[in-house]
Amino acid sequence: MNIVIFGAGGRAGRRAVAEALRRGHRVTAVVRDPAGHGDLAGARVVAGDVTDAASVEQAAAGHDAAISAAVDLSASPHGFFTASSRALSAGLAKAGVRRLLVIGLASVMPGASGAPLMDEPGYPNEYRDFYLGHAAGLDALRTSDLDWAYVAPAGDFDHDGTPTGGYRVAEHGDPADRITCADFAIALLDEIEAPRHHRAAVSVRGA
Repeated sequence: MNIVIFGAGGRAGRRAVAEALRRGHRVTAVVRDPAGHGDLAGARVVAGDVTDAASVEQAAAGHDAAISAAVDLSASPHGFFTASSRALSAGLAKAGVRRLLVIGLASVMPGASGAPLMDEPGYPNEYRDFYLGHAAGLDALRTSDLDWAYVAPAGDFDHDGTPTGGYRVAEHGDPADRITCADFAIALLDEIEAPRHHRAAVSVRGA
């Protein structure tokens, strides 16, 4: 398949690129500055702006599916995630790309009580503006006509752990759960190759 990955320079994005290439797919890695990403060997690296529909359309033309791992920590979370959801929806549609996976955040997913994890007692909320930005982006995604899936770790990423080569779909978010970016990338590419979740948000946990 031809897969375009926005935000390919981040930790989760790089792992998604690596997993897609390992499986034999052709990858276009979209980053803000290609000159700073010589580590994305094997992918076609291009500059792009995930908050601009025309830029999304140009990068995605000729592809079969898209993944967005994009984030801009210098921007307003609400502004960035809503703008990126809208630009992806419009730009991918114009490019003829129907399948989109967005890497999400556990905080906005249902916890054991059914309420968003960020609203459960004891959940750390020092980054609540970031959580709410993700939630707004998911709400914007729900208005899209694309075949999208919002895929989030059940808890958080384990950046120093050893990959297990597997994962599990979680019934709900769990603040204690950890999954490596490499294992999370396996879940993403499985969902690209054999879609199971359509216009839905799903949590995945470590195996």
